[in-house]
Amino acid sequence: MPDTFFEDFEIGAQVATGTVEVTADAIKAFARSFDPQVFHLDETAATATFFGELVASGWHTAGLVMRLLVDADILGGHPLIGAGVDALRWPQPTRPGDRISAVAEIIGRQESRSRPDRGVLRLRISATNQAGAVVQSFEAVVVVPRRSPMSAVTAPS
Repeated sequence: MPDTFFEDFEIGAQVATGTVEVTADAIKAFARSFDPQVFHLDETAATATFFGELVASGWHTAGLVMRLLVDADILGGHPLIGAGVDALRWPQPTRPGDRISAVAEIIGRQESRSRPDRGVLRLRISATNQAGAVVQSFEAVVVVPRRSPMSAVTAPS
């Protein structure tokens, strides 16, 4: 049973993830199934594109970052139940050989008005490669259980 609850999360707290290395084979496999564009599929053909080389789909990067966040257990044993994503950006492409890691920072918290058993956290996620270049950033809204949900319910007067 998790021992971290909504009440335990403070604005400004950060959690760093581990690292994942991105391979050309993984980029191509993801692209074949989900984003079959030439710059994700073929090194030679990719040289004549906007990127000039093989790069990962942004959605592949998003999937890798999600895995890193789950593996890092950023919510202290609670699942990552998303209620929304804002400001999703891929400022730099992810390339074969990149080692991606992420940091999640709590930038907002609010008790649920309609569900006293939970709260909502706003997280700023920044994923970088081995050179420190940001390859993905976004804000996530996640639902977290409260420790004592009944304390939020006001007794009748």
